[in-house]
Amino acid sequence: MDLRERAARGVFWTAVQNWGASLVSLAITLVLARMLAPEAFGLLALASAFIAFMGIFLEQGLGQAIVQRVELTPAHLDTAFWMQLTGGVILTGVAVAAAGPFTWLYQTFVDPTQASLVGQLTPMIRWLSLGFLVGALGGTQGAILQRRFAFKALAIRRLAASVAGGAVGIAMAARGWGVWSLVGQSLTSSVVGVVVLWRASEWRPGRSVSRRCVADLWSFGVNVTGIEVLNFVNRRSDDLLIGCFLGPVALGYYTLAYGLLLQMTQILTRTVSSVALPTFSRLQGKPDQMRHAFLTATRLTSFVAFPAFLGMAAVASELVPVVFGSRWLPSVPVVQVLAFIGLLHSVEYFTPAILMAAGRPSWVLAVAVLNAVTNLTAFITAVRWGIVAVALAYVIRGWVFSPILPYLVGRLIGLPWRRYLGQYVAPLIGCSVMVAAVLASKAMLAERIGLRGVLAVDILLGVAVYGLTILWIAPGLYRESLELLRLAVVGGARKDERRS
Repeated sequence: MDLRERAARGVFWTAVQNWGASLVSLAITLVLARMLAPEAFGLLALASAFIAFMGIFLEQGLGQAIVQRVELTPAHLDTAFWMQLTGGVILTGVAVAAAGPFTWLYQTFVDPTQASLVGQLTPMIRWLSLGFLVGALGGTQGAILQRRFAFKALAIRRLAASVAGGAVGIAMAARGWGVWSLVGQSLTSSVVGVVVLWRASEWRPGRSVSRRCVADLWSFGVNVTGIEVLNFVNRRSDDLLIGCFLGPVALGYYTLAYGLLLQMTQILTRTVSSVALPTFSRLQGKPDQMRHAFLTATRLTSFVAFPAFLGMAAVASELVPVVFGSRWLPSVPVVQVLAFIGLLHSVEYFTPAILMAAGRPSWVLAVAVLNAVTNLTAFITAVRWGIVAVALAYVIRGWVFSPILPYLVGRLIGLPWRRYLGQYVAPLIGCSVMVAAVLASKAMLAERIGLRGVLAVDILLGVAVYGLTILWIAPGLYRESLELLRLAVVGGARKDERRS
């Protein structure tokens, strides 16, 4: 199987993983949103932000270093595993000790009426910190499977973890556990995911820890760690500021909207971006092939992601109350605003993968520094005006600085701006026609068939209008998508034949 077929097969199984797990997660969120109050989601977002920041130092960029390296020895794998396990033990202890001071800090800022509510953060963080130990056991295994394009195993792992975690979370919520049902869901998902990884991988850690291997992995991983710290500021500082100045209830509304953005991104973008780094890494020193792979990834992703995000913005006023319930209506304007950062994220995910694969993590780090500083400034400025203002600041800042990464990639692989931007013309035209049709339909049907009827009609209408528009102005996109699907299915069938 050549690299193209392996990448296509990887896209297929990553799609199974992302779509299946994301749909399961969305269904679970739907159920839990109707069983739990908004402040439960806000508290989990605050605790998760703390855990996510510390989790960056657990990974240490070692997973990406394993995927990116051209030559990889058993000693590299052993070294990575024991480094992560040691880090997991240390981080668990630090999190348990720091949970109290972190909670106290938040209690000094929030409204006094919500101080007792925020007090639940201390035990939540301590229980969630067990995830560091669990995650340390699976980091190297997951990187090995990704490097080998074993995305079927990764898909099974994520699906099993999502289903098991969701079952536990819903069962606990039904018994009145409140926010602790979300904690139980998270820990169960982590444990099940690691168990599946170990069953799927034949590799087991040895004792070949080497200082040279530490240096090899750390020279790449330190940049990745720096990037992840800055990405945390970009992606989670809004949660921390909203929780601090507006409280867990407002954060709950914001979290639901941002969660929809993440689920959409998971389904529409990471399907291809998960395969991007190992694919681009195999094309080091081949700028023509790398350029073709990059354009293919961004073109096909924009073909699907642009209408999905803009369609979500168009139907958000029906989607949120129908799916999650009327008490989540304050999330509607946030969903509509964040949809526009989804457009940007859908094509930005591939630019860091190109730079990483070409051995330029310092470039990504420099951009991440700029993004972190400007995002944090924007969030601090906007938070006083509420959650919609925070979302709007996020979108505006993102689009203002959006040309930087494509410019760097263009320099690296010789990609002209006209060719890069030209591939987005057809999807944007199709989206414009689609949104116009959906808004017209809403205006005519709103008082006749109710929210559920309007939502169903608008979704079907939007898909049909966009599909027909693209088929008319850019039929080549359809042929290209069908060819990728054929390669994925045929590649999978050939691999199954060889196994039998």
